[in-house]
Amino acid sequence: MRVVVKVGGSLMKAGVPDSLVRDAARLFPSNQLVLVHGGGDVVTEYATRLGKEQRFVVSPDGIRSRYTDRETAEIYQMVMSGYLAKRLVQALYGVGVRGVSLAGVDGSMISATRKSKLVIIDERGRKVVIDGGYTGRVCGVDPSLLDMLLGRGYLPIVSPLAQGEGGEPLNIDGDRAAASIAMGTGADVVVFATNVDGLSLDGALVGRLTAEEASASLPKIGFGMQKKVMAAVEAVRAGVREAVICSGTREGPITRAISHEGCTVVTR
Repeated sequence: MRVVVKVGGSLMKAGVPDSLVRDAARLFPSNQLVLVHGGGDVVTEYATRLGKEQRFVVSPDGIRSRYTDRETAEIYQMVMSGYLAKRLVQALYGVGVRGVSLAGVDGSMISATRKSKLVIIDERGRKVVIDGGYTGRVCGVDPSLLDMLLGRGYLPIVSPLAQGEGGEPLNIDGDRAAASIAMGTGADVVVFATNVDGLSLDGALVGRLTAEEASASLPKIGFGMQKKVMAAVEAVRAGVREAVICSGTREGPITRAISHEGCTVVTR
């Protein structure tokens, strides 16, 4: 089975999620795993240390995201690919797994179109148009590098940076990156591991949704979970068998997700 796992930024902020790493080691000999990691809060922390104030914008749909100018793009790349990904490599080495850290720019694995303009809601609640900065929209995934590494017994760890049309690195959403890799590599399952058990509506965990039901739920949920549900819907509609949102803090989180224990499953 081929499984793409998004290790949420909330988990990386607290340090390497040991239970997830141990579970990956248990599953990896008989399954092909790809880890995609987040870490936006850590990027913000290091940017602040470097004296670069971070700006966040909100789209008309209510999606909050980092505004990425050139300097922020460089810090983002440094922290994501140079620091957080290497921490996962080191943790996997400790449990006997050979991890390889990559960014989406390596081998032009993830290609994206740079957003020329962004429509945002300003402080007065008005729609305004600003320059798109170094943010991208994924337009393709070349699976050949991942296939080669998986075929030789390595576990790839991917940072969410994409190759722009001009060769520039572009910041892309980590959940969308995981969904795109799952689609592009023909994965059976994509798992979004975060700090909650899954999608809750009216105070109760939702166990299973169709893609249509999940899409209809978007106006009812907050922006953090909203992005995961949107990515899950995209993956399933593109042919991934199922997308699972689960807690990465429990023991055996990937195993539990694949077994549909205490999580939210989105299917066709």
